[in-house]
Amino acid sequence: METLIKSNDLILIGYVESLLRGADISHVVLDTNMSVLEGSVGAIPRRVVVNAHDINRARVILHDVGLAHEFANDKG
Repeated sequence: METLIKSNDLILIGYVESLLRGADISHVVLDTNMSVLEGSVGAIPRRVVVNAHDINRARVILHDVGLAHEFANDKG
């Protein structure tokens, strides 16, 4: 699994999830429970991860809708 985006913006994460579902790309949102533990104040960003073989396709989709600036810089 590779990190596609990392964000505190729940609207953005929901939008990205919708785009990935529409393209039939499996994904997982990580760190959701950590966010709840810290009181849901948004201090811990959530990560949207996809299978390594889908990462390029997922990036193209986000790029096409103007979200390339949201790409995660790490592999985590």
